[in-house]
Parts: sequence; C-alpha cells; structure tokens
Amino acid sequence: MSTEVGTDLPAAPAVPAVPAAPAGRRGGGEAAVTEAFAVALPVGRWSTDPAIIDAHRLDRSGWIPPGRPLGVAFAREVADVQSVLRVASARGVPVIVRGAGTGLAGGAAAGAGTVVLDLTGMNRIRELSVADAVAVVEPGVITADLDAAARQVGLSYPPDPASASISTIGGNIATNAGGLRCAKYGVTRESVLGLEVVLADGEVITTGRRTVKGVAGYDLTGLLVGSEGTLGVVVGATVRLRPLPRATVTLAGYFDTALAAVDAVTALTAAGIVPAIAELLDERTVRAVDAATGSTLATHGAVFLLVQTDGAGATAEADEAQAILAARARAVHRSTDDATAEPLLAARRAALPSLERLGRPLIEDIAVPRSQLATAIARVTDIAAATGVDIYTLAHAADGNLHPIIVVDPASPELPPAAWHAAEQIFELALELGGTITGEHGIGILKRRWLATELGSHSHDLQRRLRAAFDPTGILNPGRGL
Repeated sequence: MSTEVGTDLPAAPAVPAVPAAPAGRRGGGEAAVTEAFAVALPVGRWSTDPAIIDAHRLDRSGWIPPGRPLGVAFAREVADVQSVLRVASARGVPVIVRGAGTGLAGGAAAGAGTVVLDLTGMNRIRELSVADAVAVVEPGVITADLDAAARQVGLSYPPDPASASISTIGGNIATNAGGLRCAKYGVTRESVLGLEVVLADGEVITTGRRTVKGVAGYDLTGLLVGSEGTLGVVVGATVRLRPLPRATVTLAGYFDTALAAVDAVTALTAAGIVPAIAELLDERTVRAVDAATGSTLATHGAVFLLVQTDGAGATAEADEAQAILAARARAVHRSTDDATAEPLLAARRAALPSLERLGRPLIEDIAVPRSQLATAIARVTDIAAATGVDIYTLAHAADGNLHPIIVVDPASPELPPAAWHAAEQIFELALELGGTITGEHGIGILKRRWLATELGSHSHDLQRRLRAAFDPTGILNPGRGL
C-alpha cells in the first residue's frame, strides 16, 4: 500500500521485524557518525546536503517516513559499499539500500537516523558474452539498457517490468521483479545465475556460477533474489541472456467484459499456447489510458487484452491464438512489425501513469493460481462496489498476477479508512484463493502487517532467524521485508 504520511500506516506486525538501531548508539552523536562516513568514503561520495537527502529519501510508493536521513552515500565501487557497511555496523546505523527509487512498497524510503546507500553510480556492464549467453553487470545498470546492449549482439534480457526504462537491475533483483514477459520467461530469479554481495560486516561473497546448471551447496543466489536488501547488498550479478526471438506477433483483443478476456487467456493455456505477453486492462483502466494518452482503445471494446507470441513458432501460435480470441472478443487486431506493435505495448505501460493523473494510487500486487483469475477479478469488482472505493484492475493475465489499483483523492491528508478496508479485503481474497499478497513488488514496509498470515508463524520465525544470521546487528533495511 502507499500513503503519504507515516500515521496512515497499519499497525505493526505482532512479531516485530529486526529492529532499527538508533543512529550512533555505539559511537557518539550524529556529527561523529556523519564524520565517520565522510572519512571512510572518497571525496564527493558522501553528502549531508538537505536538498540531496530529500532527493534520495523516497521511493515511488508515496510513503513518507518521519524524519530525515543522516546522509547519502554514493557508491561507485565495491569498496565504497564495504566502507559504508563497516562504518554502519560499527556505529549501529541503519542503511537503506537504494537504486532508482521505483519501488512500490516503501522499501527504499528512508527516515530519521538512517543512511541512504545509493547504488546508481555502479552502472557498468562488465561483460557481455555471446558464447556463454550471459552478462555480468553492476546493480545500477538500467534494465532496458542491458536488454538494448544484449540485442546489439543478437541476444536479449527477458525480464521486462513496466518500469524497465527507469528501474535498475539491482532493484529488480531485490524484489524479484516480474513484468510483461513473465508468463514465458519467468521472473527475475529465473535469469540470475550468480551474485556478488557485500554482507552487513563488509565481507564480500560470491554465489552461484555462470553455468546454466549447478547444485553445489545451498542456493544462496535464489535466496538473495527477492530478499529486498535485508541479507546483503548486491554489487554484481551474472545474468542469463536468451537469443532474440526469430519472429514476434502482437495481438490486441477487445472484449465486452474482463471475464470474457480471462476466458480467452484460459483457452490459450488449454490449447498449449505459451504467450510471451498476456496483459489485461479492465474497462476503467482502458478509459483512463485513453484520456491520458489520446489513444482510442475504448472505441474497439471495453476491456483490452494484449497478447504476444514469439520465437520460431510465433506465427503459427498467433494464428491459433487469434482464432481463440476472435471467438470471444468484439475485435482482434494483429501486428507483425514494431511500428504497429509499439503503440499497443505503450498503452499497457501507460496504465499506471494514467491512473496517477486521477489521484493518489495505492498499487496492490496480488497473485492467484491462474484457475482463480476470473474469480479474483470478479471479487475485486465486488469489493469496490461494497466499499465505494475506486479500484482499477490490470493484470499479467497469463500468470495470475493482478494489480488492483486503489485511487484516492490526493488532497486528503490521510488515507480514507474505506481504502484500507478495501486493501485488506484484497489481501484476504488473495490468500483465500491460494495466492499471495505480493507477486512482484515485494513486502517492503507497507505489507509487513499481512506477511505472517501468509507465511505461518513457524516459517516466519525461521526466516527471521535466517535474516539475523546474515545481518546480526540488524542494519540492513530494518523494518522492511520480514
């Protein structure tokens, strides 16, 4: 959930997360602490300028934590990260790790007594191997830039979050980001082979390997992906690349109802078709996109379904998919070139910005088994009607990941109780249907209240003990995740 004032947050979980340490608890006052960071880092890589701090203390969730961080550390090298964490561990200072700040769960929002560790300056593609189909990158590399570099040599980087043009690889790894191409290529974890990580005490470890196969030891790479910066700071990643698809076909289906569109996706799955993309925008979202961008989606149908096939069999799959959609849709449009496909993809990516024009969006992120997608969408509609809350739904339809987005009046100083009530019902719905409270955005700070319910007490406690093993002093992103 997102909000703009700290008092809007729900009550803390019954089982507290690793506590945040007050700044300077083991090394003098605030001045001494900030001086220690300034001495440890090269000139120009530490700032206490209020304007710079304010530019680096919030993420896209809209949550504003109380107070202002002590300063911002700008990492350019692995040694910078080591220096920051060594000082932080010695002084008991919480460190909030930050990439591009595009997170939607409050994970990169920093408040009083913390230090922001900005990794955007570590933005080099260290290696791009055609022979091994891998890239070795630093965490500040923009997702779309990596994909563009891979495409220059006939490869691609499949993970494709809607924020790909501005989000970083490090942030994607931290939240195990998904995106438009998840149905076929999986989430970020499926593309990460190995990591270079700085632990809380400044020690550097490497995990994984650059081979596709490998089962030596525990899967620390898989554990670290999605850990939201609570176990260590990723300073390098070896990621898997794939060949560029030989062909791509894009279909735009326009339906009278969301349930008809979901039925079409279900039929695609039953037919054995695995689309690279299957994105759904409900009627209210379609109208919002048209109003914001000047598109004319609603003139063709109330609900928009974007389906894309790729690979050697793209044309044959598209032929079959088009027939399935046509049997249920008001209209189906087909594109086989970038010029006509790009406006359709742009319409999907414009969904969240379009809703931001209407008010303050609370961006929910549930996932349910694909067989329950139609039920979930119908029940979200019922929740909106019962609570009187404006909810706009978009979905990665082929993998059951829904974004029911609650939009509230931005002039309201506090989040309306009805909005909280609607969000709670959405989370309860996800769990009731055998799903999860977050498919790709992470827990951050804004969903911690519901995490224990999903995990169960024993699993929750085990994960908290695991976190303490990696970060015994509790300095890494305290209050986030668990």
